[in-house]
Amino acid sequence: MERGKLITVEGIDGSGKTTLVAALVAQLEERFGITAKPLREPGGVEVSERIRDLLKDPNATIGGRAEALLYAAARAELIDQAVEPLLASGSWVILDRYVDSSLAYQGAARGLGIEHVAAINAFATGGLVPNRTLLLELDPAVARQRSEVRGEDIDRIEAEGASFFTAIADAYRKLALANPDRIRRLDAELAPSELLEAAIGELADLT
Repeated sequence: MERGKLITVEGIDGSGKTTLVAALVAQLEERFGITAKPLREPGGVEVSERIRDLLKDPNATIGGRAEALLYAAARAELIDQAVEPLLASGSWVILDRYVDSSLAYQGAARGLGIEHVAAINAFATGGLVPNRTLLLELDPAVARQRSEVRGEDIDRIEAEGASFFTAIADAYRKLALANPDRIRRLDAELAPSELLEAAIGELADLT
């Protein structure tokens, strides 16, 4: 059986990742007959969901290094319990966030260093690299407005200031420039249907 593909969707909070993941899963099945499973980070399996609750808790005080390690731990469990079995069965996995998030959020915005966070995650993932990464690019101010419009409670990460998210957006851009074959940049201000078509176009060579 042919191994499935790992597709990751990245971007700052409010860029529309979750919506795109759901749409991709449906369209891959409808257009190409590809079975795809949506998963999110942190989360997806019980232990990772518990870690997610802690990381999102606005009342929790978590240092940068501990934060990076918690994300890596949640990632390790998700891969072992869900991602690898799905890929081995031939299913595609459409993952809402992956290692690039840690590189941008903890490596760059928290100032831990890209190389240090990359090393932690190389161990956590067993070296599993996505077949393709879709980066939703959006001005941080617009992303913040979208998050506010949703009217949901602000979590610990979302409560950070504008400079934090500007640093994340800059880090994502640099990662994309350094990895053009894997990371494909998409304009998150496109209408949902247009964004979906652009995303499908960036995956066409893998189907």
